[in-house]
Amino acid sequence: MAQVQRMSRLMIKTLRDDPADAETLNHKLLVRAGYVRRTAAGLWSWLPLGKKVLENVSRVVREEMDAIGGQEVLLPALLPKEPYEASGRYEEYGDLLFRLRDRKGAEYLLGPTHEEIFTQVVKDMCSSYKDLPVILYQIQTKYRDEARPRAGVLRGREFQMKDSYSFDTTDEGLAESYQLHRAAYIRIFERLGLDHRIVSAVSGAMGGSASEEFLAPAPAGEDTFVDCPNCDYAANTEAVTYAAAPAGTPAAGPVEELDTPDTPTIEALAGFLGVPASATLKNLLVKVDGEIVAVGVPGDREVDLGKLGEHLAPAEVELVTAEDFVGRPDLVRGYVGPQGLEKVRYIADPRVAAGTSWITGANKEGVHAKNVVCGRDFEVDQYLDVVVVEAGDPCPRCGAGLQVDRAIEIGHIFQLGRKYADIFSLDVLGRQGKPVRVTMGSYGIGVSRAVAALAEQTADDKGLCWPREVAPADVHVVAAGKALQTELALDVSEKLGAAGVRVIVDDRAGVSPGVKFTDAELIGVPKILVAGRRSAEGVLELKDRRTGEREELTVEEALARLTDQG
Repeated sequence: MAQVQRMSRLMIKTLRDDPADAETLNHKLLVRAGYVRRTAAGLWSWLPLGKKVLENVSRVVREEMDAIGGQEVLLPALLPKEPYEASGRYEEYGDLLFRLRDRKGAEYLLGPTHEEIFTQVVKDMCSSYKDLPVILYQIQTKYRDEARPRAGVLRGREFQMKDSYSFDTTDEGLAESYQLHRAAYIRIFERLGLDHRIVSAVSGAMGGSASEEFLAPAPAGEDTFVDCPNCDYAANTEAVTYAAAPAGTPAAGPVEELDTPDTPTIEALAGFLGVPASATLKNLLVKVDGEIVAVGVPGDREVDLGKLGEHLAPAEVELVTAEDFVGRPDLVRGYVGPQGLEKVRYIADPRVAAGTSWITGANKEGVHAKNVVCGRDFEVDQYLDVVVVEAGDPCPRCGAGLQVDRAIEIGHIFQLGRKYADIFSLDVLGRQGKPVRVTMGSYGIGVSRAVAALAEQTADDKGLCWPREVAPADVHVVAAGKALQTELALDVSEKLGAAGVRVIVDDRAGVSPGVKFTDAELIGVPKILVAGRRSAEGVLELKDRRTGEREELTVEEALARLTDQG
């Protein structure tokens, strides 16, 4: 017996127009179709149909996590600050963390993620290698104080997430747990009907070694990734890496200074000298934990500050300000060059290879220098991939031109290693009777983000178009309006429900057939069954929401077809 939801009683209000503040497809359609309601900036109420979709996604996640031996738990969302102070993340999260005090003055936080707490749970519960390996997971509300919540449920301050953690005594065991999760994630996203890519990623503040993201390509995505049309290489743009080129033999003459008045920008300099921007060396000054650092990239490329921050995490990276030049005569704003810099660490992109010659600042107002050769006139302290990746850049694996696309991050898996085990001294008694340090993996799926990603990927010009696995019902029965049609629609709906088919039936009185048809397409259930003009003959019209294909069926045929679809 499945639920029959009558729209005459269902708490739903559809809208003809997009919300004024909606920018993305999922935001527009989930609100218009009555799935969610905005409570405050970044906070959303899940209405009856939306809650069903959210729970269907959670069900698929649970089934696949259980299938790999995962054990579900539920940890608090309100957490003490001490474990996060111990890991350093109480400070690292900065303004993203919701912090609060209880009536006694004790400090707490709303959990953005739970590595620290899971580590403590296992430390308390597991004492021997015989207790491991273990995989624990939860589907829990997480909190991050986003500065600019946007895109509906895609980027909120409160969101639903599945986070799981594996605990093993060996690196080989961690690798196995990682692969179990990777395979489970593939099954989850295939069942959900999400087009996705698995890409190499950076671990960032999470720590650890191996890291991969699961991305759902969509124009609304905030992640950018590259893939190669010639091989299977794919990576988040922040994880694209190139090896430094082998040192070349300088072909340039000695350094020569050039008067270049009023050319503090690459565009102005290239125009003044009549050279391409790629011939110039751009030197961006940043502060890394307060220390001024110069970052060198070819003049036709931009520094990816997010990528730089990931490379240097957990250090804080920020741009210099005018005040930072005070008392530093060696730093001439707009005319910085790596040659002659004093007490400034120099980081460069691999394109600034030994033997390459550049036009760059001469560290004098209104003056640049040419024939400045890397390895001869200046040294690079550290090579990091820090440029914004562009379409056509060579694939690090095969050299073909890369494609750049936008996507929504729907999952992320990490081999954390022993970072948190070291912090909390998570040891178990090993086979040889000696303490063994546990190694961990961390694996996340954005449950509410998956709903948004599905809306983005599957919607059409008429509305939402859910895959059956996650849809709030299997069939949307529409009574065109007359009493006979409504009676038939309700009768068929009850029979479908008795056969285990989930049904929404539009039995609203005083609502025109046109509005009902429009709402059925907007709500996006896979099948639409209409009791219309041939109801007196016992004939219904069945429409496939995705393909638009229609066919007329007798009541018996419709019941047989819909009860045999799964």
